[in-house]
Amino acid sequence: MGGCFSKPKPGMLHTAGGCWRGCRWLCDLCLALSLSPALVVEVKIEVVIPEKERNKEEMSPNGKASPLIYKVNGTTRHYHLEEHPIAGNPYHNPKDVVEASVCHVKDLENGQMREVDLGCGKALLIKDNGEFHAVGHKCPHYGAPLVKGVLSKGRVRCPWHGACFNIGTGDIEDFPGLDSLPRFQVKIEKEKVYIRASKQALQTQRRTKMMAKCISLSNYNLSSTNVLIIGAGAAGLVCAETLRQEGFSDRIVMCTMDRHLPYDRPKLSKSMDSHPEQIALRSKEFFCTYDIEVLTEMQVAAVDIKSKIAVFKDGFKMEYNKLLIATGNMPKTLSCKGKEMENVFNIRTPEDANRVVKLATSKNVVIVGASFLGMEVAAYLAERAHSVSLVELEHVPFKKFFGERVGRAVMKLKEVVLKSGKVLRADVCVVGVGAVPATAFLKQSGINIDSKGFVVVNKMMQTNIPGVFAAGDAVTFPLALRNNKKVNVPHWQMAHMHGRIAALNMLAHGTEISTVPYLWTAMFGKSIRYAGHGEGFDDVVIQGDLDELKFVAFYTKSDEVVAVASMNYDPIVSKVAEVLTAGRTIRKRDVELFVRHGKTGDMSWLTGKGS
Repeated sequence: MGGCFSKPKPGMLHTAGGCWRGCRWLCDLCLALSLSPALVVEVKIEVVIPEKERNKEEMSPNGKASPLIYKVNGTTRHYHLEEHPIAGNPYHNPKDVVEASVCHVKDLENGQMREVDLGCGKALLIKDNGEFHAVGHKCPHYGAPLVKGVLSKGRVRCPWHGACFNIGTGDIEDFPGLDSLPRFQVKIEKEKVYIRASKQALQTQRRTKMMAKCISLSNYNLSSTNVLIIGAGAAGLVCAETLRQEGFSDRIVMCTMDRHLPYDRPKLSKSMDSHPEQIALRSKEFFCTYDIEVLTEMQVAAVDIKSKIAVFKDGFKMEYNKLLIATGNMPKTLSCKGKEMENVFNIRTPEDANRVVKLATSKNVVIVGASFLGMEVAAYLAERAHSVSLVELEHVPFKKFFGERVGRAVMKLKEVVLKSGKVLRADVCVVGVGAVPATAFLKQSGINIDSKGFVVVNKMMQTNIPGVFAAGDAVTFPLALRNNKKVNVPHWQMAHMHGRIAALNMLAHGTEISTVPYLWTAMFGKSIRYAGHGEGFDDVVIQGDLDELKFVAFYTKSDEVVAVASMNYDPIVSKVAEVLTAGRTIRKRDVELFVRHGKTGDMSWLTGKGS
């Protein structure tokens, strides 16, 4: 068969009647269904910037805009953009394809979702604004069933940890997690809804966005890079991946003090016996495939912003064009005698966590600090150690964060007594008394750092120095939810979003951060979910039963709800997060009325019909 190489007309995809070619499949790849893979072509484009534009920022969005001339080490050179070719038939192997009738068109109302079985796997069928969409049914982060999530404004939000996915494309739009959802073809025939999908996609339930590669690493001086990312946590990795997703094809180098490639750091306290390869965020092959270089066990000692040079502890120097500071936090240490003993641990690496589990088995463990890390470690070791004692200055854990009533409910998860003024036998001691930003190396750099050591950035994650960005736990940034108050939000989800915003603005997109903070903690088989930013709350309105650990707590400041926490009350936190994301205000009087009348109370404030 022949084929056409013209591009689809803007705005003509995903229509109820079919694609712009008039076929019956609602799929953004339907253009290629009639093409043989042998006919696929690659287009190479070379664009020279007009003279008047050459003094502008060297980097630009080369995925959605024209490619530019880059300056590397002071030398101007052209770079070629290899456009992604029109894909061949996405189901080139007929044996890998399944097609099934899943329901009648009238079985779903607008705004409804249904998990449907295609025989060899499941999909999430969604009806929104009269159109049907089909995507993966599990969140790629930890596998939460998205049918129990929240559908709002063309996206579905995970009920567990708040990740959001576009229902039309499957693309991830808010975090945590790195992968998007697979998107399946949908057709309507004789009042029946059919889904056609790859068996492999049904099994994996995840999709990695298409990314660019570096055009030629052999052309680079080893001591220079276009983008240098200091830190290999969530913020740094998402920044690197976003650059590649946007078509950036110059050199990217990440450096980290750790000996491992980026890994799922929250699992260090939630799943302490996990080995590095088990919690790796991406495989070694992934970094090789997309030319993202990672320098492990490399510590930056100083940054020269005038010369654009990072100086490493071993004396090695690397020149950069754009810089991301994503160093995160360092755990606070004890100031008392004995802090250097070999059985006293801060949990910073997989080796730390593994060592604690090994030494704590059938032994007496003392944990200093009822922080999130301290409480999670206590919960994990409770069934393994002979005894676990928790030492904390406050009489209730999480009092400042969750409030006293919720803090007391957390204590009921296990009989843990907060001790003080008593000598405790400790075969193993774990310190969880908080953290400080890992920014000491920047003190003489000229980069703006506040009195607590946090790097100060604007809504685009830019510092006061052109070309220098910062993201993750080590920054303070304007939080739209709290009238752009400068805050530090050391959450895994927020670090992901910081990294994405930084990358987009390295490419001059002008994108501002507006996400709502979302976090979770897990202890003794129970999870607490939290959305918003409750710092300075003056009251807590609680619905449910704290004694039964089934409740939702609304944190208010004056007459406004600023945060929400829940246990065994899904998906209420995700619903509130969607309301806050939409910029709507939830009034204290609305939730009080809801609590007063229980489940029969007015919930219009969650649907957008209220104030």
